[in-house]
Amino acid sequence: MKYRSTIAFGLFVVAFTLFGCATQRAGQADAGWITLINGEKGLENWDRVAAANWRAADGAIVADRLGGKDPAYLVSKNAYRDFEIRAEFWVTSETNSGIFIRCADPQKIGAANCYEVNIWDTRPDPTYGTGAIVNVAKVSPMPRAGGRWNTYEITARGSRLTVKLNGVQTVDVSDSKLAGGAIALQYGSGIVKFRMVQIRPL
Repeated sequence: MKYRSTIAFGLFVVAFTLFGCATQRAGQADAGWITLINGEKGLENWDRVAAANWRAADGAIVADRLGGKDPAYLVSKNAYRDFEIRAEFWVTSETNSGIFIRCADPQKIGAANCYEVNIWDTRPDPTYGTGAIVNVAKVSPMPRAGGRWNTYEITARGSRLTVKLNGVQTVDVSDSKLAGGAIALQYGSGIVKFRMVQIRPL
């Protein structure tokens, strides 16, 4: 009986140690990341510019209808200079959306005063469609994001901007027009869902 108790205690210690190591590794893997959207949580981290029916649904933050004629945005409450972004999104093939970074004026979002990392498979000029930074970095051939979950990895470090879509680099460019500002999530048309958005200041 004493032998069995010793074995049971030993197994407990091993299991507890492994659990602790796994938890520590997970924490280290996410060190420095700030979660802005996680499933159906996160709308409180954003200000709304223009009108869309942003809401929590289907395990994500979703929009599928405009409340006016202009595109609508969720704009971060904080500004960022150098950073990495990880964002998981789902769109339909006709969706016009994007992630805007270093927005100089958080009330006026657009490609002229932000870097627009585009999500638009059916853009009339596909060189600045999905995977591109509008008017800054073209993409060829243009990848398509419609009808599935995708991951954007966006890095802004000084003048260097890089973009990866589903692990494939689509942009590596230098541009010093904008040094810092808010980030924004766009809804223009179709259906867009963001189920994870994280940022890590550098």
